[in-house]
Amino acid sequence: MVKFTVYGEPKAKGRPRVSVRKSGDGEKTFARAYTPKATVVYENQVKIEYENQCGSFRFSDDAMLDVRIFAFYGIPKSTSKKKRQMMIEGKIRPVKKPDFDNIAKIICDSLNGIAYRDDAMVVDGMFRKYYSEQPRVEVSIREVGGEHEQ
Repeated sequence: MVKFTVYGEPKAKGRPRVSVRKSGDGEKTFARAYTPKATVVYENQVKIEYENQCGSFRFSDDAMLDVRIFAFYGIPKSTSKKKRQMMIEGKIRPVKKPDFDNIAKIICDSLNGIAYRDDAMVVDGMFRKYYSEQPRVEVSIREVGGEHEQ
């Protein structure tokens, strides 16, 4: 099992963007798809944190993986003391963006070729959102057996 933390507000995987340009003579039109800069920056942060905290560990190419992601959102500064305490205790949890699937997507995609061959190897997972004084995303990855679990 490996565990690592990405510090800072949880980020979502941005949708690919497309730009359309005309050639110099204006006769041809070209479309180019690109990944938004914020997504590239966060994916690089995930890779760096994984390598700093887990070294060069990589799961075998035939492994079946379980990924657990805990996203901790920062508490807004304007929050009352009472509400802040309820957030810290988990009695109030974030019902806001980014969505859990987009956070899981950016984390799992970032680890392709680093922690594992491809995120298609993930066969099980869990995701939870909380508030915290220290925003971050905690990730654990473990290999699972081939047994049928219920």
